[in-house]
Amino acid sequence: MAGLIADPFRAARLVLHLRQEGVTDDGVLRAMETIDRAAFIDDPELTNLAFENAMVPIPCGQIIPRPVTTGQLIQALDLEKGNESRVLLIGAGSGYTAALLAQLAADVFAVERFNTLTGAIRRRILDLELSNLAVRCGDGLLGWPERGPFDGILVTAAPVAVPNTLLGQLTDGGCMVIPVGDAAQELLKITRHGD
Repeated sequence: MAGLIADPFRAARLVLHLRQEGVTDDGVLRAMETIDRAAFIDDPELTNLAFENAMVPIPCGQIIPRPVTTGQLIQALDLEKGNESRVLLIGAGSGYTAALLAQLAADVFAVERFNTLTGAIRRRILDLELSNLAVRCGDGLLGWPERGPFDGILVTAAPVAVPNTLLGQLTDGGCMVIPVGDAAQELLKITRHGD
């Protein structure tokens, strides 16, 4: 597997920092210790940022969020079914968050709006041998209804309001983590109970 972390010292330092920042879920920490963030950075001059708590720019004007942010978002999903969960990721970016989710869930479906990024994620899926991760290019706010329902939905884009199309793709008891708002954003955690 090409994405295993080569430097255990730096990985341990990152995990310690994540714990100090409130990322305490053992599964999330194991995934972040295992998957090499550097494998998702295209610019060789930026790979030194892989183990730092820093955002990293990627093509199409997008970023890889800080590891603490990524860890907190995944932890907020609270994947109760663990490795039996089906998860939808909206805004896959570099594919790093999708690869982490693939370590925690049975099936991960990622939607990315940029063709360039989608193609790069597909190459990384093959390199990392992530057979439980699928990605497609499209409007993430429409979700992926033919692959649902999902136990968890993680949205990295910030719509003005929560899209009903995504709520309808959650299982009963499923959880969605989504930033909402225009100028000022609020991070919401929504659990579906019936209709």
